[in-house]
Amino acid sequence: MITHERQSVLSSEISAAHSQEGLFLALRRVTHEFSLQHVTLLSLNNPDEKLLSRMIVQSSIPEPYFAEFDRKRLLDKCAPADIIMQTKLPFCWSIGDPLPSRPFTIDSGIEDLQRRYGLITSVAMKLYSLEGERFVMRFDGARPRLTQVELNEIGMITLHAFDMFEKIRRNARKATPSPLTVRELEVVRWTAQGKTSAEIGQILTLSDHTVNAYMTNAIKKLDCVNRTQLVAKALRLRLIA
Repeated sequence: MITHERQSVLSSEISAAHSQEGLFLALRRVTHEFSLQHVTLLSLNNPDEKLLSRMIVQSSIPEPYFAEFDRKRLLDKCAPADIIMQTKLPFCWSIGDPLPSRPFTIDSGIEDLQRRYGLITSVAMKLYSLEGERFVMRFDGARPRLTQVELNEIGMITLHAFDMFEKIRRNARKATPSPLTVRELEVVRWTAQGKTSAEIGQILTLSDHTVNAYMTNAIKKLDCVNRTQLVAKALRLRLIA
C-alpha cells in the first residue's frame, strides 16, 4: 500500500475507535503495516518512578518482559529516554545497527532482553495531553531502521492516535464520575509528580492544612493507608495518568 493510501486507511480506523481497546486494536494494525510487532503507550507523570511496568497505559509486549526489566532495575539505564524527551519528532534506533553507528550506548542487559523478545528496532515519540501530562508512544519490532518517509508517516499517525486517546479518555471521565472531587484529584495528581504538601499548596494557592485535608479525604475515599498507596490506586483506576 502506498504511503498516502496507507495513512488514510489507518487514520480512518483510528478515528472509528470508541474505546481504548478499539484504539489499541487500530494501533496494532499500524504496527503490522510498518512491519513492526508491538505498540506501547507510557505515562511519564511520576518523575521518581523506578519501575517501567507502573508507567504502562497499554502495551502488546508480553508481561514477562516488563517483569524482568523491573527486576533488573533497567529503567535508569535506558539511554534513549533523554533523546526522546528532547525532540518533538519520532526518534528511531536499532540494536541491529553496527556499534559505531549507534547514537548512544545501549546497556548490555537491555540489549539482551530486547533481542530475546524481538524488539530490535524501536520508534518512540513524546506526547502531551491538554493538561500537560507527558506520555510516550513506542513501536517495536524485528525489522531494519525505518526510513525518514516512514518516520514522518508514523509520526502523523501517532499524533492522530493520541488525539483519539485523549478524546476517549475525556468521554470516559464524563461518563464515570470520579469518587474524588476536582480539588482532591489535583492534589493526588501533583503528589504523583513528587510534590510535597507545601509545594502543592503554592501551586494551588492553598494552605498546607487544606492540602493535607484533601489528601486525607482522598485516602479515605479510595480505602488506602498512605499517599503511596493512594497514588498507585489512582493510577490503576485511571483517575490520574
